[in-house]
Amino acid sequence: MNQNRRSFLNFVRQRSPRPDDTWLHVNRTAMACRFEVTLPGSEQNGVVAATEALDVVDRLEAQLSVFRETSEVSQVNSRAANEPVTLSDSLFGLLKLCQLLYEETGGAFDFTSGPLTRCWGFLRREGRLPSPAEIEQARSVVGSDKLLLDEQARTVRFAQPGVEINLGSIGKGYALDNAAESLGNIVPTALLNAGASSMRAVGDGEREEGWVVGLRHPRSKFKRYGVLRLHDCGLSTSGSEEQFFVHEGKRYGHIIDPRNGWPAQGVASVTVVAPTAALSDALATAFYVGGRQLAEAYCATQKEVLVVMLEASSTVPIVIGRSVSCDGLRDF
Repeated sequence: MNQNRRSFLNFVRQRSPRPDDTWLHVNRTAMACRFEVTLPGSEQNGVVAATEALDVVDRLEAQLSVFRETSEVSQVNSRAANEPVTLSDSLFGLLKLCQLLYEETGGAFDFTSGPLTRCWGFLRREGRLPSPAEIEQARSVVGSDKLLLDEQARTVRFAQPGVEINLGSIGKGYALDNAAESLGNIVPTALLNAGASSMRAVGDGEREEGWVVGLRHPRSKFKRYGVLRLHDCGLSTSGSEEQFFVHEGKRYGHIIDPRNGWPAQGVASVTVVAPTAALSDALATAFYVGGRQLAEAYCATQKEVLVVMLEASSTVPIVIGRSVSCDGLRDF
């Protein structure tokens, strides 16, 4: 799954600890990162509930990973150029959401952009500068509109050979949402995170104060540039400060703009708060690619999306949109 975004978020405390403050942390490695569930230590069923939630993540990895030949997504990639492939209801719904986000973001979010990531060497974390011909060849098979979804038959077919899907830019958030749903049936409040780039808040955290999350500055591991309080929502951050290469003095980050085939420029970091972690995960990538203009246009028509963006040329973040699930913004 997606390995693009790491170490941008911190769970932080905003007050002196009380004597009854204890926390349970249950974690497991999945989707190439550590998934962790944090919940109050007083929750008697906490360990069992968290373990079952992480089991959900494992099942989704087995279904969605392009690095497993037996996954449903890998089977789609191997067959859909030649024939319609019948999908599970859950995967069909996820692909529909991905196509909708592709349309709503003008192609900035594109779950068929794997050939471009491979072309630039980032799929195996070996960045390289491709030739213009290689970029154009990769672009010719990229575009979420090349997926033909049949609602009645619940099938997908690719419009041409060479198309492939990779749900890395939404998969972790989607897994967090499903794990949170499992958890919410048993415990009233918890914070789930995938690596340190995507989170899903369940309930209000510390009583009515919300879950307090710090945004790590992309240019300093020891500095935060903002703090948010989350209530029942998803949060994701995108940035390319940790995966890039330098060629002839120019820096190339790993997040590729699928609209032109080149690494996205202009944004240092972007954090999105949305009703679900799947949505925040996808939009964080889209707004990193599309920048301030896309974020402002999207938030003007879509409710309950908050964006905190630090542009590459700035030291002060901008805040776009709003969310009733997020309050207590400070340090901006």
